[in-house]
Amino acid sequence: MAKFELKLPKMGESVAEATVTNWLKKVGDKIEMDEAVLEIATDKVDSEVPSEVAGTLVEILFNTDDVVQVGQTIAIIETEGGAVASTPEVKADAPVAVAEVAKAVEVAKETVAPADFSASEKFFSPLVKNIAKEEGISLAELEAIAGSGKDGRVNKEDLLNYIKNRGSQPAVVAPETSGSVVAPKAAPAPVAQAVPVSVNGGDEIVEMDRMRKLISGYMVASVQTSAHVQSFIEVDVTNIVKWRDKVKAAFEKREGEKLTFTPIMMEAVAKALKDFPGMNISVDGDYIIKRKNINLGMAAALPNGNLIVPVIKNADQLNLVGMAKAVNDLGNRAKAGKLKPDDTQGGTYTVTNVGTFGSVFGTPIINQPQVGILALGAIRKVPAVIETPEGDFIGIRQKMFLSHSYDHRVVDGALGGSFVKRVADYLEAFDVNRDF
Repeated sequence: MAKFELKLPKMGESVAEATVTNWLKKVGDKIEMDEAVLEIATDKVDSEVPSEVAGTLVEILFNTDDVVQVGQTIAIIETEGGAVASTPEVKADAPVAVAEVAKAVEVAKETVAPADFSASEKFFSPLVKNIAKEEGISLAELEAIAGSGKDGRVNKEDLLNYIKNRGSQPAVVAPETSGSVVAPKAAPAPVAQAVPVSVNGGDEIVEMDRMRKLISGYMVASVQTSAHVQSFIEVDVTNIVKWRDKVKAAFEKREGEKLTFTPIMMEAVAKALKDFPGMNISVDGDYIIKRKNINLGMAAALPNGNLIVPVIKNADQLNLVGMAKAVNDLGNRAKAGKLKPDDTQGGTYTVTNVGTFGSVFGTPIINQPQVGILALGAIRKVPAVIETPEGDFIGIRQKMFLSHSYDHRVVDGALGGSFVKRVADYLEAFDVNRDF
């Protein structure tokens, strides 16, 4: 018999950890090669971890809701035969490794009844929550820490620095039911309290799923971080509608892909971002990060009603065929729950198609730490004034609204308005004689 160490696989350059959400197998179960053993979740994507070998699950090293680092062993699988490679065992002459294992065991022992930070309106990463629980930091104490991370969030370094200097700082005291409490010198800013909701006998109470809780946290954090302002513009896309109707059958026959309006719109957005690089930036505290690559986020609705934003990397380098393939691939894998964690990372600007659900326009919330998001409204037949050398007349045209939300901290109206106008110009100048 040989033992194989199942490790948390690398899931992308920007993904360092994941949370165990569900064990699909229990100790003693037989496992086939490539069979899913457990489900994990990163900040945005849920996925499964398959076994690289066939055998029997003999040990589970992490519980549900535990945070695991990439490369850590999460389970032991016993295989028949001795040819299976496993991670080298810790030797007696490796004191550093032994110390790390001992420390991990002590941490595991101490984390028996973790505190619940779900009552907070602030967003804290799973790693920050775990450290806070291990150090016995209360919710009020955690909320009072000044964050230096993106969007003012408390990151690992902020928390570790706070813990290091904890003894020399005034304690944050929670209200008690009895006894006297010394008020801190500087009272924290008032936090808006949720209005109590009355529940009638026929009402049903359903807890938000994990992804909906994450989305809720992201949306609140974005509104609290960015000064949202919007610009709207109406676009005549009659030529695009006629061209697509003319070529969509041939496009699908030649490329094996359906041609929707989305890749055409994304192509125009990528061109406009090259013209206005000031929209392709991120904000980190008092610093502006000018992004080298143009990575377009594509907001996609999931069958369960949740939302996810896969990213088209280097979108400005794709022609229309490449853009259509990328849009369809990410959209299909999003609906099937097959996105990889790295598929949702690295976006520099986001596009959302509110017209899919019949909305004429919308005011989307910025996907942090980006500074802009464009909503595509529904395409409608409307009466319009058409200017010709012979005079003006009324005709039926295909039109849509573009709604641009941008961060007024770093993007003024001139830039925000000029950008969405350039997108409209590219769409209205679409060449009906072009090849795909």
